[in-house]
Amino acid sequence: MGSQCNDSLVSSIKIPTIKFTQLFINGEFVDSISGKTFETIDPRTGEVTARISEGDKEDIDLAVKAARHAFDYGPWPRLPGSARAKIMMKFADLIEQNVEELAALDTIDAGKLFSMGKAVDIPAAASAVRYYAGAADKIHGEVLKMSGEFHAYTLREPIGVVGLIVPWNFPSTLFSWKVSPALAAGCTMVVKPAEQTPLSALFYAHLAKLAGIPDGVLNVVTGFGSTAGAAICSHMDIDAVSFTGSTEAGRKVAQAAAASNLKVVSLELGGKSPLLIFDDADVLSLLSSASYITSSRVYVQEGIYDQVVNKLVEKAKAWVVGDPFDPKVQQGPQVNKRQFEKILTYIEHGKREGATLLTGGKPLGGKGYYIEPTIFAEVKEDMLIAKDEIFGPVLALAKFKTIDEAIQKANSTRYGLAAGIVTKDLNVANTVSRSIRAGTIWVNCYFAFDNDCPFGGYKMSGFGRDSGLETLHMYLQVKSIVTPLYNSPWL
Repeated sequence: MGSQCNDSLVSSIKIPTIKFTQLFINGEFVDSISGKTFETIDPRTGEVTARISEGDKEDIDLAVKAARHAFDYGPWPRLPGSARAKIMMKFADLIEQNVEELAALDTIDAGKLFSMGKAVDIPAAASAVRYYAGAADKIHGEVLKMSGEFHAYTLREPIGVVGLIVPWNFPSTLFSWKVSPALAAGCTMVVKPAEQTPLSALFYAHLAKLAGIPDGVLNVVTGFGSTAGAAICSHMDIDAVSFTGSTEAGRKVAQAAAASNLKVVSLELGGKSPLLIFDDADVLSLLSSASYITSSRVYVQEGIYDQVVNKLVEKAKAWVVGDPFDPKVQQGPQVNKRQFEKILTYIEHGKREGATLLTGGKPLGGKGYYIEPTIFAEVKEDMLIAKDEIFGPVLALAKFKTIDEAIQKANSTRYGLAAGIVTKDLNVANTVSRSIRAGTIWVNCYFAFDNDCPFGGYKMSGFGRDSGLETLHMYLQVKSIVTPLYNSPWL
């Protein structure tokens, strides 16, 4: 089992005062119309961090009204792209200046490692804002070659008011992945962060105002998916919605969009991403990288299976679980009690269905939502721990003989978000990467993301993309303009 760490270094970390707990609508922090609030919980202790305004349909209506006015009459969509870029660059600078506070908010809200937040998540959020700021003045259509006597060209225009629904697993990263291209395109927006992790989104709204983003352009309504989220998806005056979350919730988003005004939808949904390790892999080098251990479904070729299993178990037992503010800790708590209990239920399913529990499988500590790193071997494709997205420290191991068997096992899922391949053979890498039905294939790396690299799924992992210039198209309409040509020397 993983070791638990309680260190005096943690006490030296200054937990920030929670400054923003209200909805952010039309440039102001306001209470919800109902006056209702909900608790946000610190997963390190299970105790209440703050009470947050609970937005509902009426609050979404207000936010959409502000966003619509800002789109129809405000400066943001009408600014030159270079002017939007300048304001976005200021926003990114402010994010960087507040890196410690933002990282701490995600730690006390989501249990994310503070050291990773400071080094990776928050700088990546600033980087995404800058990337799309760089694209803001490069949005253009093209001149068309008509067969008749016409001059024609296309314009790319902002789609309008967009709804952005952000999950709890990467609160800062996914906030920036959705907000940044929408801002660059000239859209206005209503953001609903996950009810488990509202704190950083409200802080980003505050920074956006300081950066000079006009009132009504960026609104944040905290609340629950079944109320505030549902109101976004079915709203008749929202032109597009981008959602990251579960496949079950994504289905409801698409249904609501279709039943209302046929708004454009982008869905980044569940995944059960396989990692295929071939016999020629350098096992020691492979397992020295923590990123590979984040896979939940690992298939190892039989020649090195025992060696990989032994090394993984060794690594899991040495994995340090504890307070995410401690720099020595490698795994913090699960986001909340519900997720904690869900993971433990899946572990029981794994035992009951006949998988071999090699290590872990139990809660850690007396308070908070900590779970031991857990590894199952001899996992079959029809077991729940092989089929379902667990979102926890549970790794399912199985072996394979041939390349064809590896491809078959990798594709034996309703999901198609990502996959990893570890091999020194270029032919194997090419064949397998083209054969797996998934949106991202990592070859000899894992969990490698970049602003320029589109991310999204095949099959029931959804459609549409976050990151890359590809995602800008989600927030733009193509308009064709045609005028006749008279007495032109050429067409």
